[in-house]
Amino acid sequence: METTDEAPAQRNDDRAETCTVSVKGLTENWQKWSNDHCEYQKHNPFSNGKVIPPQIQRGQEGYGRPLEGSKTEQRGKDAHSHISREVTELCQVIQEIAESRDDGRPAVRFGTLFERYVTISDKLVGVLLRARKQALVHFEGEMLWQGRDDDVVITLLQ
Repeated sequence: METTDEAPAQRNDDRAETCTVSVKGLTENWQKWSNDHCEYQKHNPFSNGKVIPPQIQRGQEGYGRPLEGSKTEQRGKDAHSHISREVTELCQVIQEIAESRDDGRPAVRFGTLFERYVTISDKLVGVLLRARKQALVHFEGEMLWQGRDDDVVITLLQ
């Protein structure tokens, strides 16, 4: 097996260049993160930064809404689409198990729906309230309780 004295020295030079580039890249990335964080902290009302963005007042555009493009906004959008899917699924279940009323609309008793839907989700009453708010279902009363309200009729409106 032949070895040369130049090969190890050349390998060390290559490593040194790689580390230098790598350290330089890490330094630049750290500086960019630091600058971005400092800018963010200027707009954070809980930091000690002196610059605070103008506060949006009640009634102005964007009041009560997260910043556009923020993770909070994305989480809100994801939650909204998840709830919409659950409401759609609830309406499908009602359509499947309901009996047609005199006016042709499907209707089911809360007890029957509860027994069927409990295997799908444990949030039946919350989803029913959301569906009623969207004018997709109708039932009497403000809240439904298992056992007490088993005979309450839930009518699918759309």
